[in-house]
Amino acid sequence: MTPETAITIGQDALVVTVAVAAPLLLSALAVGLLVGLFQAATQINEMTLSFIPKLLVLVLALYVTGPWILNLLIDYTRRLFEEVIPSVLV
Repeated sequence: MTPETAITIGQDALVVTVAVAAPLLLSALAVGLLVGLFQAATQINEMTLSFIPKLLVLVLALYVTGPWILNLLIDYTRRLFEEVIPSVLV
């Protein structure tokens, strides 16, 4: 395995990681911001008030984007097995 191949595998892995994590993190960020604004406006300082909506939105986001995330991971793994591993074994 050449250093260029290793770097390419690492870069692709980082891109896939960001793509998998982005929908969940962005939805949690948006809900956290909305709950924070609500708490600031009403002066309610309850820690669990932000936890439950984030949890529900994360479950919803995972339900909506789950098939896309699974396809992305399957495509990346298939590409590794078809392109990278045979070139390493040769």
